[in-house]
Amino acid sequence: MAPFAAVVETGSFTQAATRLSITKAVVSQEVTNLEQEVKATLLIRSTRSVTPTEAGREFYLRCRHIIKEAEDAFNLLSQSTEIPTGTLRMAAPLDYGATILTPVVTAFRRAYPSCRLALKLGDHINDVFAEDLDLAIRVGWLSDSSLQARKIGNFQQLLVVSTAYVDSLGLLNRPDDVLEKPNLSPTSL
Repeated sequence: MAPFAAVVETGSFTQAATRLSITKAVVSQEVTNLEQEVKATLLIRSTRSVTPTEAGREFYLRCRHIIKEAEDAFNLLSQSTEIPTGTLRMAAPLDYGATILTPVVTAFRRAYPSCRLALKLGDHINDVFAEDLDLAIRVGWLSDSSLQARKIGNFQQLLVVSTAYVDSLGLLNRPDDVLEKPNLSPTSL
């Protein structure tokens, strides 16, 4: 309908194409397809002008309202997505949330005061669907899932002990020596 309406408004396939930023051939093909679909001649074409038929004028008046409504709907949608609003529900591990997310959430709230944040911090795996979460940050390996996932960083796990404890252990020559030491066997870790 938009190419047809542009032809009626400009009186020219060439000017309609320019207005719509498409080729004249595309405008012509779209109008021809529309005429075949409605089974009526909508435009009278001559070498000097293009004018709507009576059916074309009536159809144009209806199309103009439909096109305007569609443009208004798209404009409303684009305006509503420029500034985020609503509630962002997210979950994250407790340590990650406390150390990494706190400053990010604070900056987000400052930048978008119309948004609310519902942040669940804990070390269990949240069910994104059951808990109606928009975002869940997880640490570790992901199981197979239909959810979309993005890697946002790396982490390392380190086994650390105090210098005093190391000194109390005595000499460790082989990895198996750990098994003989109290509180270092795999079952006690």
